[in-house]
Amino acid sequence: MLETVKYLLGSAGASGYGSKSTAENVTEQSPDLRSVTAIITGATSGIGAETARVMAKRGVKLILPARSVKAAEETKARILSEVPEAEIIVMALDLSSLSSVRKFVAEFEYLNFPLNLLINNAGKFAHQHAISEDGIEMTFATNHLGHFLLTKLLLKKMIETANKTGVQGRIVNVSSSIHGWFSGDSIQYLRLITKDKSQYDATRAYALSKLANVLHTKELAQILKKMGANVTVNCVHPGIVRTRLTREREGLVTDLVFFLTSKLLKTIPQAAATTCYVATHPRLANVSGKYFADCNEVCSSKLGSNSTEAARIWSASEIMVAKNSNANLDPLDAQSD
Repeated sequence: MLETVKYLLGSAGASGYGSKSTAENVTEQSPDLRSVTAIITGATSGIGAETARVMAKRGVKLILPARSVKAAEETKARILSEVPEAEIIVMALDLSSLSSVRKFVAEFEYLNFPLNLLINNAGKFAHQHAISEDGIEMTFATNHLGHFLLTKLLLKKMIETANKTGVQGRIVNVSSSIHGWFSGDSIQYLRLITKDKSQYDATRAYALSKLANVLHTKELAQILKKMGANVTVNCVHPGIVRTRLTREREGLVTDLVFFLTSKLLKTIPQAAATTCYVATHPRLANVSGKYFADCNEVCSSKLGSNSTEAARIWSASEIMVAKNSNANLDPLDAQSD
């Protein structure tokens, strides 16, 4: 009850920020970011677009990959109207397609840009069951697997940039508190909904993909630490906000839910605050493998804190993104034990 009251009041936590803080508020104390290059996925609308706007305002050079290049160009135009000096490059990327991820990374590497910051923000809530071109359930393919491969392929560039500049690289995975709604065997459920449409539940599938984001963060942090890499990775819950993420669930029920919970909803500038805080604030130097909400470190779910489950999801993801994988989840049988 006390935490709910603090949330509604926007009371500041240990960081000095709270649920009512905005992306602009939390970046006011950031160091000079004009030498920073960032890739932000899902920046065509909502939280991602606000994150991109504020980052540009602080001097960050932006790479905006998107499935709809037209929508990304519109985001770029809006930012340039406010920040004429902003440097923004739009590129094509469909996160549900592993070949598209590989193509994007190859094209980005050809540009020979540094990479200081990777914000894995894009998300999909699919009311209707669908399978990706790689044979994986679409929500998981888009929200987790595409970002998993993107991060894997960009990691070398991020480590090189950190070594050359002395500036610590940061990876931010945007998850959701909904990750705590998932229980059970994650890989078995993914196999089930990939193979059997009748078993698909949109909310549970979304929760699974957001849990995978948390577990990806946890395992990657351990790997980076063992490598001695000057790169951190953290995960955030942006808060409850009505964005285009819900566009496939429009209707009376959705409208009623959002009306009843309106006091708990954040504005988009407030929802982008935690991402921007974790991406830029000097207080978070060397902080890695953590989960944040309302710009403060909090605990993830019990399953999200499970190191064994994190290693298991990582191994399964490696198999699924492997070029020689037949993408039908049969190679994951060993992971379900």
